[in-house]
Amino acid sequence: MKRRKTAYAVSRKNPLTWIAALLSVCAGIGYVAYVTCGKGAGVSGWDVCFRVILPVLAALLFAQTVLVHPEERTYRIAVSYWMLAVSFVYALANTGLAWYLIVVLALLAVAAAVLVHRSASGLLKGDWLIVLVAGIGLAGLVYYNNAALHAGFSWESWLAFLPDACFLAAFMLIALALYELPEGEYHLYWGDRYDGRLVRSLDPITNVGVYIMPNRNGASNLFRSSVEISRMEKFMRKKKLDDMPGLGVTELLLAAMVRTFAEYPALNRFISGQKIYSHGDDIQYCMTIKKEMSVEGSETIIKLHLKPTDTLKDVYEKFRAAVDEAKGSEELDSDFDGLAALIGAIPGVLLKFTVWLLKTLDYFGLLPKVLLELSPFHGSLFFTSMGSLGIPPIFHHLYDFGNLPVFCSFGCKRRARELGDEGQVLYKKYIDFTINCDERIADGFYYASAFKYFQRLLQKPEQLELPPEEVKQDVE
Repeated sequence: MKRRKTAYAVSRKNPLTWIAALLSVCAGIGYVAYVTCGKGAGVSGWDVCFRVILPVLAALLFAQTVLVHPEERTYRIAVSYWMLAVSFVYALANTGLAWYLIVVLALLAVAAAVLVHRSASGLLKGDWLIVLVAGIGLAGLVYYNNAALHAGFSWESWLAFLPDACFLAAFMLIALALYELPEGEYHLYWGDRYDGRLVRSLDPITNVGVYIMPNRNGASNLFRSSVEISRMEKFMRKKKLDDMPGLGVTELLLAAMVRTFAEYPALNRFISGQKIYSHGDDIQYCMTIKKEMSVEGSETIIKLHLKPTDTLKDVYEKFRAAVDEAKGSEELDSDFDGLAALIGAIPGVLLKFTVWLLKTLDYFGLLPKVLLELSPFHGSLFFTSMGSLGIPPIFHHLYDFGNLPVFCSFGCKRRARELGDEGQVLYKKYIDFTINCDERIADGFYYASAFKYFQRLLQKPEQLELPPEEVKQDVE
């Protein structure tokens, strides 16, 4: 699927944006007032749904679209126009006009909605189309209500006219406030989520496989390997004396994984709602930490936003800052802990419904952005250190809640005796690690290539001090 050539956005700094949002809210209030005043008080059933509830939702959605993250999802104003068009067509069917006039006017309303949709989506270049369509609609509305409005003042006539007039005027103003986003960058589009873009050019078998294996745990592959760490330890000792005191295996493994994501971007995909998305350049890393290493020690979860261009120094600083912040208070009380405590306070039966509701919203990409940020179940990868517990790595399960597709576990250092090329006994140190990954985001050859690249990086950690020569982009 080819990307649109033009992407539009509006700015909250533009007064037209705020005036348009205010007009849409006034339109929503007017639609409600139409029910409570004049003949509108007698409507019921489908009339309430199509002539009140639908346009009210359209007006509120319009205001929300242009005021909340308008740089990302301005194209969604087309949804509000479609809802208004449906309301208009329903109203036409109850006007008593000749059937052929109803058909013609309904087709014109649908055509106008299509033009607004394609223009706002950037498929047709020209924001003037929205101004033209809204202007014609406003002119037609004035013409249609001309006789009633000049027959004398009445609440019924004005409440039937003003809400639609305010809404169409809001579309005209927001069209005047549109500006083009830079070319060459990816901008959110229909089907995208707040935390990722839809991957649209995958093989058919890949898209079908998501439905055949709907659960993440049922589609997980387990990988186990080890890396000889003599060179790693020498490198870490040197960096601890230089500019990274306290540098540990975790930061080194994480930096190597970030570099692997830069070379193999499909690892930064995830599945939600039976569709495959990409996090793009946002590598979301999660890890559980304990305040003290004891059975009674409390724990919390940190979440880092890393970039494919991050070096070992960048990863080290971000990781240390997050850990220090989490351990800085007497108790581990991160935002995630507060959210978990709030959800945990809900009674059992209602809690089960709440979790189901959150899963449903997440399936359709409607989970609020603030919850996505707090959730440790949404991200790119999760690390767990068994080395700090003195045991080998475990095969940690993936979570069916959320979208996290990769779980990496590494164990404590171990010594091994091996025979050299000349028959001599060599003493070496290893770290074992396991990876549990969602096989639906990439094929086996891709995973194998990525894991071998990851191991090569760990054997030559000096490469991680420099940014990658190239950051490869995932397919569209």
